[in-house]
Amino acid sequence: MRNPTRRHTRLLHDVPSSLDQEQVEELLRMPNVRIERIVSTGHTSPEGFWYDQAEHEWVTVLSGRAKLRYEDGLEVELGPGDAASIPAHTRHRVEWTSPNAPTVWLAFFWSEPGLERRQRRSSRRPLKPI
Repeated sequence: MRNPTRRHTRLLHDVPSSLDQEQVEELLRMPNVRIERIVSTGHTSPEGFWYDQAEHEWVTVLSGRAKLRYEDGLEVELGPGDAASIPAHTRHRVEWTSPNAPTVWLAFFWSEPGLERRQRRSSRRPLKPI
C-alpha cells in the first residue's frame, strides 16, 4: 500500500456563510476509511429521508449547532466539541443546523474489511435549506 499524500488542512478556514447545498469536502480516503469536512448553513434532511449507510460514522461538530434524529425517536443536539458515533445501517437524519452561522462537521466513515461497502454519496441526498 502506498503512503497517503501529505496534506495540511485548516478545518475552520474558508468556511462559507451561506450555501444553497451542503458543502462536502473529502479530506482523506484509504481502503475502508474516509474523512470529510461538511459545512451546513441551515440545512436539514428532506422530509421523510433517512440516511442508511453501509459504513460506520463518527461525526463531531467543530462550530455551529445541529440536531440528529434517529429512527427509534432518539434526538441528539450537537454543539462545538460534541460527537456522535453512528453504527452502519442506523437510520438517522439531520433535523436542523444553525440557520445564522455555519455548522462545520468533521466526519469519519469506516467499514469492516470484507463486508459489503457502498459509497456514502450514493445513499446521501443533499440537505435542503430551511
